[in-house]
Amino acid sequence: MQDNATEVTAAGIARLAGVGRAAVSNWRRRHADFPKPVGGTETSPSFSLAEVETWLRRQGKLAEVPLRERVWQQLVGHPEGPVAALAHAGCVLLLIHDRPTVWLDVSAGSDARLAAMLPAALEQVIVPRFGGRRVHGPRTGGDGAAVNSPPAVNAGTGVHGTVGEGAADGDSVNPASAVNPALTVNPASPATPTSAVNPTSAATSTSAVTPAAAVNASPDVHAAPRPATPAGVNAPAPVNGPPAVHVPTGPELLPSAPLLRGTAELAAELGARQTFEFLLGRHLDANPRQYTLTPAELADLMAALAGPARVVLDPACGTGALLRAVAARPDQELYAQDSAPELAALTAIRLALHGRATVRGAVGDTLRADAHTGLRADAVLCHPPFNERNWGHDELAYDPRWEYGFPARTESELAWVQHALARLKDGGTAVLLMPPAAASRRSGRRIRADLLRRGALRAVVALPVGAAPPYNIPLHLWILRRPERAPAQPEVLLADVGQFATEGRGGPDWRGVREAVLDVWRAFERSGTAVERPGTARAVPVIELLDDDVDFAPARHLPPPAAADGAEQLKEVRERLGDTLRLTAELTPPPARTEQPARWPLTTVGELARGGALLMRTGGNGGHARVPVLSDHDVLAGTAPSGTLPESDEEAVLTEAGDVVVPVLGGGAMARVIDEATAGAVLGRNLVVVRPDPAALDPWFLAGFLRGTANNRQASSYASTATRLDVRRLQLPRLPLDEQRRYGARFRALDEFERVLRRTSRLGEQLLRGMYDGLTDGTVTPD
Repeated sequence: MQDNATEVTAAGIARLAGVGRAAVSNWRRRHADFPKPVGGTETSPSFSLAEVETWLRRQGKLAEVPLRERVWQQLVGHPEGPVAALAHAGCVLLLIHDRPTVWLDVSAGSDARLAAMLPAALEQVIVPRFGGRRVHGPRTGGDGAAVNSPPAVNAGTGVHGTVGEGAADGDSVNPASAVNPALTVNPASPATPTSAVNPTSAATSTSAVTPAAAVNASPDVHAAPRPATPAGVNAPAPVNGPPAVHVPTGPELLPSAPLLRGTAELAAELGARQTFEFLLGRHLDANPRQYTLTPAELADLMAALAGPARVVLDPACGTGALLRAVAARPDQELYAQDSAPELAALTAIRLALHGRATVRGAVGDTLRADAHTGLRADAVLCHPPFNERNWGHDELAYDPRWEYGFPARTESELAWVQHALARLKDGGTAVLLMPPAAASRRSGRRIRADLLRRGALRAVVALPVGAAPPYNIPLHLWILRRPERAPAQPEVLLADVGQFATEGRGGPDWRGVREAVLDVWRAFERSGTAVERPGTARAVPVIELLDDDVDFAPARHLPPPAAADGAEQLKEVRERLGDTLRLTAELTPPPARTEQPARWPLTTVGELARGGALLMRTGGNGGHARVPVLSDHDVLAGTAPSGTLPESDEEAVLTEAGDVVVPVLGGGAMARVIDEATAGAVLGRNLVVVRPDPAALDPWFLAGFLRGTANNRQASSYASTATRLDVRRLQLPRLPLDEQRRYGARFRALDEFERVLRRTSRLGEQLLRGMYDGLTDGTVTPD
């Protein structure tokens, strides 16, 4: 059944039909029967997806909307917004994953029946998977009839709450509905046990609550008693904040019925987990400025540093990358909290679909209203927000978590460090991503000193530039351990893996980073010390760091890399530079002869494409396979594929040997012929590949003429902030294939000369830097 309420924008129509936005604008002008806007604005109207699909099919422009695209358009066009729709879809995917036969029974019949029966079915999976307990009461179904399903699960367990549960920090009577109405239980539910048992809760729920009370809030006293915990098993810690996931009511689910059916159909094709990852990935990719993502490779490294753990906490969980990276263990419990309700809900669902661990998520500002006050975790992983001044400094002066000192207003990161330590069991490990300034700011030196004296800080690792946002600074990893006892001869591991930074935009050499960091950390963990590695790692005695600054930025305490074999290494670089300079001299083009400008008959790339002499494709889609991505930066710098693209349902464009790749932004005259080493890479954003027919065009001839400065100028359009190249307008002379190859051979020789010049520049810079460093640290003499 198609949802008539689902709306789609012009960009969505273009995606459905596989055309550009300009084509959709032309259809609107030329076809009187094109569907009229049903929403949006005058400049960005939206249309009924059902009407658009019918029109496209009637015009022969569409045989069938792809299932993935239909589900995505239903999600983004949902009347409650894509986040609520994604949460509903995630709950249903969890039901399909855990109890597929229940979904088949519930989904049979009308949408009203589906909406009426689904809440009770969802409760069967949400309660056990999220560690909750039932609180019984009638619920109104999608058709207005009462449904015998519990309306909520106690907020103290971190799943979903009844009216009045878990109110803290000035929450209204129903804090869950205030946080995210699209995910809460029905506030008009006729059975509200809390208000009956505690008649004062409604009157006092909006009054101010002290910060200490918010932080130390206990589970609701009206909750059902917790089942007895088997001997030898630790009781799960209660969750005190507003819950992350709620069972939606029938009226909330009714508008989502077409989406839920489409999602189930897509899950039959892809699997429940893969379907949710696809929809969530699309949502994150469509809203890149709303979310700060932790790269998967960094998350894997942080989880490996923390080691195997059964109980793991991420107090600033975001999209759940860190908890997803934790290795699965029996009876595992994953605790998460985030101040953004939509992230907390989607992350909890994502984690539940990812494995069999019990997920206990909560919504709230972790520093002001910690939802996991009773938790003692085996490991804490955290990518906290940086440089926050409004983190609760004035309200939390007497908070018991500040065991190592009260953080200054400008030291929010040290507040997160102490929160992580407070939630660890003795001997537990925390790994936090930190800005480099946190290791040296004077305002935090007293706390840093106490962390060192008491053995809480075990290691600081300086990552390469580009490891995580913000990508322009080398972030640090802090590895901490809740001390069981002070070490007799304490040392701190300081490491710097900045040498694994790469020139491309795809981040550092993660394999090199991972191997170097884990190798030195595991050796240090075993023996409490480490063999010194100049430029990379050193175990520094704590007493050496306890000066006036207490600065433990690794770069300031590591011996320079040239100290080990500086002279020998410089000799090798000099020999390579000499070989390259000789090759440069050999490849230098011969003197050019002056001739009159040629008067060739010209054609354009667009005309050649229409005639079948070449094929043009535009990059930017990641596809589903993890393949190296050729970025525009790689083309301009002549480097190997180093870019990244999010996974998408659109097929990726793979390069082939002999392709000519052209960047379309920046105004530079550049074209690159793909060789065997680069073939098979995914074509990145802002790149166009031109694939010539070998029987009609020589690729080197094509690339050489596409690089002409005058040619690029006449094919470029200029905006206020950027220059864009229209590849179709680039011109070529009409020459016989033999003549093309003669020009192509010369262009190929120029390309080789260019690559050798780049290599010469890099080696020259390396030799210069090594000489300066060697002379200044005494490893190279001036003679």
